[in-house]
Amino acid sequence: MDEINLQLMRVAIDVAYKARENGNHPFGAILVDEQNKILMVAENTVITENDCTCHAETNLVRQASRKYTREILSKCALYASTEPCPMCAGAILWSNIGRLVFGVSQSRFYEMVGKDSSEALLLSCRDVFEKGNKQIEIIGPILEDEALIVHRDFW
Repeated sequence: MDEINLQLMRVAIDVAYKARENGNHPFGAILVDEQNKILMVAENTVITENDCTCHAETNLVRQASRKYTREILSKCALYASTEPCPMCAGAILWSNIGRLVFGVSQSRFYEMVGKDSSEALLLSCRDVFEKGNKQIEIIGPILEDEALIVHRDFW
């Protein structure tokens, strides 16, 4: 794993800590351009917004879609502290973002929080993207043990 991916993933993890500090679920996402410049960040706001769709990745896609063209987004990467859920994976696919890098895998996340959770939807982002009409480069999990720490004692 190259150093830039590790550095950018740590930024996404830091955003997850900020979400937790702000009273939300500990998930963070960042968008970077093809030169690895951070364009925007988004944290999970499910609790503070009282909206179950306010996951970090979906919040980021909403912002990015308003600001950037699909052509620009195709050259961007989204870094997510945890593997995106099916809803967020769909948003990433439809936004035309070209690359996804994530920290904690869905399987490790559900090992921690429990597969019996009422919110569990055991469908990996790879499975969602596989059903789509375009290729999205996926890198992950990376820094998984480090990215799991923000979830400790939360769930």
